[in-house]
Amino acid sequence: MMFLYFLFLFLFLVTAFLLCFVILIQEAKSLGLGASFGGDHSDSLFGTSTAEVLKKFTAYVAGVFLFACCILSLWSGALGRERVQPKETETEHAASI
Repeated sequence: MMFLYFLFLFLFLVTAFLLCFVILIQEAKSLGLGASFGGDHSDSLFGTSTAEVLKKFTAYVAGVFLFACCILSLWSGALGRERVQPKETETEHAASI
């Protein structure tokens, strides 16, 4: 079970980096990061019709990112509850003796 948790955590981190990269390569209203790859504001990094494709891809990756955030939050909470066991109170200890 822990292997799946860490695998999902790794995929979550990859999704986070992918989302950051996709957001940074989009064409900005100003020059943005696309200019550092050699384009000016009339050129796009991957061609002329990539603006809509990148917007849709960003939306899908953001949806996967939010879904993974929720799943990891619930999963981490469940793992934390499994590890913490309540301490015996004095009355339970006295009753068991």
